[in-house]
Amino acid sequence: MECLAEWRRVLRPHGSVFLNVGDTYFNKSLLGIPGQIEWQAAKGDWLIRNRIIWAKESGMPDPVKNRLAIRHEYVIHLTYKPTYYYDLVGYSEEFGNGNGANPGDVWTINPERNMGAHLAPFPRELVRRAITLAAPKQMCAECGVPRKRVVERTADLDPARPQARRAMELAKEHGLTPEHIRAIQAFGVSDVGKATKFQSGTGRNTIEVQRLAAEAKAVLGGYFREFTFANKRTAGWTDCGHGAPARSVVLDPFAGTGTTLKTANDEGRDAIGVDLVDWMDQPEVGA
Repeated sequence: MECLAEWRRVLRPHGSVFLNVGDTYFNKSLLGIPGQIEWQAAKGDWLIRNRIIWAKESGMPDPVKNRLAIRHEYVIHLTYKPTYYYDLVGYSEEFGNGNGANPGDVWTINPERNMGAHLAPFPRELVRRAITLAAPKQMCAECGVPRKRVVERTADLDPARPQARRAMELAKEHGLTPEHIRAIQAFGVSDVGKATKFQSGTGRNTIEVQRLAAEAKAVLGGYFREFTFANKRTAGWTDCGHGAPARSVVLDPFAGTGTTLKTANDEGRDAIGVDLVDWMDQPEVGA
């Protein structure tokens, strides 16, 4: 908690903390360390945005005979402002299916082979994912505002999916217009059942939008919802107008062998690292 207080002191309003933490056993019982951290952080006015599961298909041998070997750790995403920077579309393009859909909170990343003296280095992909999500490529050096992706939805579906392909065939066959497609998307995932209580657009559209959506559903039938999953594209980036672009900064207060710092530089960000031990100067095994 003392560390979190210090990080908040230097964190920009649009910034995030990604805290990699595991759990441990005491008297044969898990202590629930990640949950305890989240509970204390929430009491300190931090927003716990995600508990990401870092899953590993392999790991260190575990001789225990009466429980399963641990093959996951947590990455807790914390912010203190609800308006933090977050590029889900860019993340989806890099690590998901590329159409802007939300890939979910399980990251399957196997450890990288490392012969250095540090016992617990983590893979570069773990860093790349956090940076892609929450560290803008550019921000204004004058006002500190990050440049954000401007996204627009298209009418393009994934032709590899039979349902999507059929939806596009029906839309073309019946001459549905771009206005019809936008009307479908205004209704969200569905315009019937429980979805009407949760989709923000449903039931609150203009008469013309409702008419167009009804026409589209009459010809699409059960394929109506496919167009709500249409691909998204980047239309541009926001600009505060000061003309003072700068790279954003990644801070690693437990720098270790410098994995985060090196990866941040490779991804076009500046980086600052702190560690009690200068692991980067430690000799490699066998050196």
